[in-house]
Amino acid sequence: MAPIGRTAAARGTRAALAAAVLLPLTVAGPASAASAATAPQAAPRVAAQGAPAQAVPAQKKLPEGLYGTADPEFDGVWRQSLALLAQRSQQLRPAPAAVAFLTGQQCADGGFAAYRADVAKPCDEAAEDTNATAAAVQALSAVGGERKAVAEGVAWLKEIQNEDGGWGFNPGGPTDANSTAVVVGALAAVGEEPEKTTAGGGSPYDALATLQLGCDAKKAERGAYAYQPEDDGALFPNDYATAAAVLAGTGSGLGAGLAKGGGKDEPVEAGACTDDPSPAEAADAGAAYLAQKLAAGDGHLPMVTGEGPDHNATAVAVLALAAGGHGSAAREPYGWLERDKSTLSWSKENPAALATLILAADAVDADPSAFAGGTDLVASLNATGPQPTTEKPATDPAASEESSDDDGGGPGVAVWSLLAVGLAAGAGIGLLASARRKKRA
Repeated sequence: MAPIGRTAAARGTRAALAAAVLLPLTVAGPASAASAATAPQAAPRVAAQGAPAQAVPAQKKLPEGLYGTADPEFDGVWRQSLALLAQRSQQLRPAPAAVAFLTGQQCADGGFAAYRADVAKPCDEAAEDTNATAAAVQALSAVGGERKAVAEGVAWLKEIQNEDGGWGFNPGGPTDANSTAVVVGALAAVGEEPEKTTAGGGSPYDALATLQLGCDAKKAERGAYAYQPEDDGALFPNDYATAAAVLAGTGSGLGAGLAKGGGKDEPVEAGACTDDPSPAEAADAGAAYLAQKLAAGDGHLPMVTGEGPDHNATAVAVLALAAGGHGSAAREPYGWLERDKSTLSWSKENPAALATLILAADAVDADPSAFAGGTDLVASLNATGPQPTTEKPATDPAASEESSDDDGGGPGVAVWSLLAVGLAAGAGIGLLASARRKKRA
């Protein structure tokens, strides 16, 4: 399978495929393109709001330790990683079988594909993807005790970094905001400095800067990020990509919004427009764009397709704003998620969606066991797979220090963003939006 092409023909194929798969599927997370027709790369299969889950075919047997009962072909690693991260945010110790499933998915070169049904077979290198790998790195780092798997995953991500400093979905694919953001999270989760992780002289923040709409954009669009440039280089705002990039720019991620924001409640201010903003200034500009869009939507972000609210992007906006220290601004969209009746149907028996809501609650210091006044999101998530155990705090300081060394991570580690129900969701939605624009033209 070839990496993503930038030709008009390739983009047309991807856009058509996106339109074909976006609406009827409810797989939560980014998808491998390995089995998708003959397109250069399939658009990620994304969760359709409120649609029924895609059942596992009768001939398929779910592996032990996996969360969720939907077909894992396109999101097995992604939803598993989110589930483990959410459990760690609640001081729960994931079940050994759940961790074993995730480590067993790793390829020999350190990368991860979306899902490997037969782990005895060698991986198709072209089907490995940055989103699944970065998600797994973050989850295994938070779980602890999997340093070799984490180190190999990070090494794979560094090896395939694009010369502009960013990452595409698959190795060799053009840089996109979502993939770059989730890899930034993986690097920081293991103590790397993303700004110093370069290829061809470019850092991840350099790559993200090329995707941000700046001073020459319409005032209402300044600060937003595009998923990728159009063929002519034009940038179009993508709310999901913006939330992902803001989260990366603040130096925070899914499980670290409250900690990195320090419980601050600063107003959202973009500051003066500049052609060469620092990562922090770029994040502030993106946060201002998100706050503006949320206000226009009475607390939620809309689907790019115009077909209702985007619960996923709204939850990620909660994380991004909280990470930037904008407490009140983050609580507004979280409150909408609690008020909107379709949030529970969107997340029902969906590990990735449930995990995202748990992490959003954690970011604004809300109680995920009393979501919307009575729903226990943590119990709902745990019910989709093997039960975790409650972590007992150490009473001996020496024992606590030793446990921390053994684990290599925990709830206090920067549990870096996976941007739920799939960072790669922005790819498919962005492609569909592009196709609509071109059709109108």
